[in-house]
Amino acid sequence: MITPPLDAVGRRIAAAGISANALTLGGFAVGLLAVPLLAMGAYGAGLAAILINRLADGLDGAVARSAGASDLGGYLDIVCDFLFYAAVVFGFVLAAPENRLPGAFLLFAFIGTGSSFLAFAVLAARRGVETRARGAKSFYYVGGLTEGAETIALFVALCLFPRAFGPLAWLFGAACWVTTLTRMLEAWRLLGRSSN
Repeated sequence: MITPPLDAVGRRIAAAGISANALTLGGFAVGLLAVPLLAMGAYGAGLAAILINRLADGLDGAVARSAGASDLGGYLDIVCDFLFYAAVVFGFVLAAPENRLPGAFLLFAFIGTGSSFLAFAVLAARRGVETRARGAKSFYYVGGLTEGAETIALFVALCLFPRAFGPLAWLFGAACWVTTLTRMLEAWRLLGRSSN
């Protein structure tokens, strides 16, 4: 539902000469502002930085589809996404000592989802496996219970209800481990067939 309006705006941005990479890096810089804002307890301003980052993340793909995607753009997009996700959690960890343990667990879980996602994408590319189930992407996107939309919903909830960080981090971290395990099983199924 959101791809057609994003693509319409993306075509205008591309026509104005703004590159997808500029949007990626600019959005990432704004997203990093969430760290000190969350650490200071400025949750509304932190949420604004998070939402601007996510808007830029949606628009950079739209610009790339209009102007032409590049390997560098795909690389910058995914690296900035994963660093941004970790940065938001780090901001909450800095905000309150009681957030340390659940925050560490959530970051641990993010390592699982990120590595299971990227490792599969590398091997899928090597084998020529492609999918357009989530639209045209720079590399293979394997699904899961906790993806981008769910992570952003978590961040919004955390900004609106910061005292619930602990329970929400534990719960979402557990859901991330479900995602990691299902991705590993899918990789076993798809990649194990031709393994020696």
